Amino acid sequence: MYCVKSQQYIEDQIKKSRFIGIIAPCNHEQEALSLLKQLHNDYPDASHIVYAYRIKTDQGIIYRFHDAGEPTGTAGKPIFQQIDGKALINVLLVVVRYFGGIKLGAGGLTRAYSNTAKHIIEAADIAPYVEWVMLSMTLAYHQLQEFQYTLKKLDGLILSQDFAEQIHLNVQLPKVNSVLLKQAYPAIY
Repeated sequence: MYCVKSQQYIEDQIKKSRFIGIIAPCNHEQEALSLLKQLHNDYPDASHIVYAYRIKTDQGIIYRFHDAGEPTGTAGKPIFQQIDGKALINVLLVVVRYFGGIKLGAGGLTRAYSNTAKHIIEAADIAPYVEWVMLSMTLAYHQLQEFQYTLKKLDGLILSQDFAEQIHLNVQLPKVNSVLLKQAYPAIY
């Protein structure tokens, strides 16, 4: 799976209709819905604001797509198929259309939305998806330096630390590396 690192924007002109493609990372469904609301405010006079998103949750992957008044299956689904075909996760892809006066027909609409989605994905900064976990642990002072070195090798970060009789840490690291950290420090959780 892959994810988008930052929001991107492209624009296409197809038979006098203006298609604006926007792709953005979203870690939660509420974040996607909030961004959609913002885009409706940014493009209040658009003919259609079509979208698809795919987000990983604790309950599994959720996805939604919406044709926004275009004929059923000609807009949202082709966008979602581009997301799914590229194995993108935690992403919102929106195509804003301003009607130019020439009807494209069902096949033309499907191609236009699909191609706009394809072009915005090609323009996006894509990286492999990394699932992060947060761990809480307690260390003795003499363990800290070696622990920091090990954590850095495992691409982890210390989010917070509390120095008391012992050191209490909250760390974040890729889920695949958490097993290695637990093997190296089994007694500190």
